Amino acid sequence: MRPVSQFLLIALFISVFPSLQAAVIADENTPVRVAIFDFPKSGSSGHKNLMRFLIPQNGFQCTVISPEEIREGQLKNFDVVIMPGGSGSGQAKALQTEGRAAVRKFVKSGGGYVGICAGAYLASSHYNWSLDIINARVWDRSHWNRGKSNVTIQLTPAGSEVPGKTKSKYSIYYSNGPLLVPDNQPDLPGYQVLASFESEVANNGAPAEAMTGTHAIIRSRFGSGRVICFSPHAETRNGPHSLIATGVYWAANQE
Repeated sequence: MRPVSQFLLIALFISVFPSLQAAVIADENTPVRVAIFDFPKSGSSGHKNLMRFLIPQNGFQCTVISPEEIREGQLKNFDVVIMPGGSGSGQAKALQTEGRAAVRKFVKSGGGYVGICAGAYLASSHYNWSLDIINARVWDRSHWNRGKSNVTIQLTPAGSEVPGKTKSKYSIYYSNGPLLVPDNQPDLPGYQVLASFESEVANNGAPAEAMTGTHAIIRSRFGSGRVICFSPHAETRNGPHSLIATGVYWAANQE
């Protein structure tokens, strides 16, 4: 049974956000200051992929930030923090309790958070090590190791407002990202769905049709800040990179 049908009523009560297109209005003289999380045992090349297109010519100034620097309060020098792929629990362990609290404080005070794959697991309200900054849990979490492959995502009307995008379906690389569905945390607002999975990966004992219809890209608010999460990897070579770039702009555009 596809899980998305169980959450239609919840989806009716999600917050209404400005359009993505309206969010991508950047002052060309003031690039978005982006901190990209990485540490020696992250096992991630996410920061390298991101820094290929989140460049000054495109309106971004990126810096790699370590767990130690986050614990020291260095996020105050940035507009957005990106938690890329790797391991969500590994990121949480590297940050330690103090670092996780620093990320929550940064976002709650008006900073932006972009989570990609592991970073989406980290942002969720599902695990005891999660940041609890978006009201999302992980569907079929016992089969998290469902595999790696290109999949098709279907953009919602809000997701289709990405500037320059003329189609609503994209092939995108997936690598064991979370299958996101709404949680029911009373202290967190509902999220907005930007894209859902239209095809799936079902290896290593994962049941068929568990992935199809779950949410691939979501966004919400946490305090005065903004949170956007990507289950698949739009930052890899085939992108679409505009989804990430627009998401970073949106996260940085505090009102």
